[in-house]
Amino acid sequence: MSDDMGYSDFYCYGSEIDTTVLNNLAEGGLRFTQFYNTARCCPTRASLMTGLYMHQAGVGHMMNDRGHDGYLGNLNNRCVTIAEALRPAGYATYMAGKWHVTKETAPDGPKFNWPRQRGFDRFYGTIAGAGSFFFPAALVEDERPIAPEGEDYYYTDAISERAAGFLREHAAHHPDQPFFLYVAYTAPHWPLHAREEDVVRYRGRYDAGWDALREERHARMRELGVVDPRWPLSPRDPDAPSWEEAEQKAWQARRMEVYAAQVEVMDRGIGQIVAALDETGVLDDTLLLFLSDNGACAEGLRNPPGWVRRFLPLAFGAPARDGRPVQRGNDPTVMPGAEHTFQSYGLPWANASNTPFRLYKQRVHEGGIATPLIAHWPAGLGTAPGARSDAPGHVVDLMPTLLELAGASHPRAREGLPTRQLRGESLVPVLRGGGLERGAIFWEHQGNRA
Repeated sequence: MSDDMGYSDFYCYGSEIDTTVLNNLAEGGLRFTQFYNTARCCPTRASLMTGLYMHQAGVGHMMNDRGHDGYLGNLNNRCVTIAEALRPAGYATYMAGKWHVTKETAPDGPKFNWPRQRGFDRFYGTIAGAGSFFFPAALVEDERPIAPEGEDYYYTDAISERAAGFLREHAAHHPDQPFFLYVAYTAPHWPLHAREEDVVRYRGRYDAGWDALREERHARMRELGVVDPRWPLSPRDPDAPSWEEAEQKAWQARRMEVYAAQVEVMDRGIGQIVAALDETGVLDDTLLLFLSDNGACAEGLRNPPGWVRRFLPLAFGAPARDGRPVQRGNDPTVMPGAEHTFQSYGLPWANASNTPFRLYKQRVHEGGIATPLIAHWPAGLGTAPGARSDAPGHVVDLMPTLLELAGASHPRAREGLPTRQLRGESLVPVLRGGGLERGAIFWEHQGNRA
């Protein structure tokens, strides 16, 4: 799962960004064109992990306790995770990346809702929601806080390497045991951080601006069939200037260049995971799913508030590892990308990422909730390679799908409390080449509802 990535940001959904690995998975698998998340990071993770709507799981908003069962800022005891359900069915369970379904993030604090306590045998990643890609705060291995290793550390690469490592270790020590691996990237969530050798491949690519990019992507999406060719492109967001009127064009283009590099590096890392599956002889028999946790993020960081600052390992103004002070938010006099910067790509580029839809992360318009979903499973899919499905789906569907395929049952109780009934529908009929009949799907976040 990617983090804050728009519907059109994959090449196989209309993007110009080099996502060769995901494109190959889509060409050999199945693309969903009407799949949905919950419009925000932690609520999506709660729904994905439990098969419930986020309020039922206790994470109706962000990671804070508002004194109501639906807004505890923690997964509650009325839900179980996919990992907790698959373990009794004989599965080994692994996770790499961003957890973000507990408010208990302090390394010396309670850990009752950390991955190991929620069914995972191994974990590498971060408990909180965001942070530096070069020096992530609160990095954890299993339950032990650790520091990033090496001067060339980059979090996206580390997530990919650890995930691939878990697969190889599993094949070496438990070759006959099935496994579940959950990989939750933080890319391309702000801050805009990427190595210069990755950014340089996109130099000049976005000099024509966001208006031209929206038109270009929309044309490709219609050609690919991932949107209805009858749909017009939505008007540019009224809060976004035309590219012709935009100021600081070199800085604006650089923001999108870094964002594209973050996406490409993630795709390259997914290639490492696919390679590990292939090397260990299980690629054909493994169902591999890829999606995004919400639509593109239009948040500006010109004067970052306190909730942003806590994601930094160092205070603004303090030196980064190279000795330079950490720069404070979106400043057009500072080009983003390096570890001493902390910027976002802003509303106009997010508008382009969400082509052809309106609005963004946090809102339940299509721009907030629409996600690509790629399913790859050579030995199991009943569809032709490269097929598309317009069956409506939602992240609550993933847990019942996996439990059905694994022959696992949904636990009826957790720590003495009856668990809530799964709210999603199994997507197995769609994976087998059929259709799916279902009732309504629901959304609510911060009063935005559908």
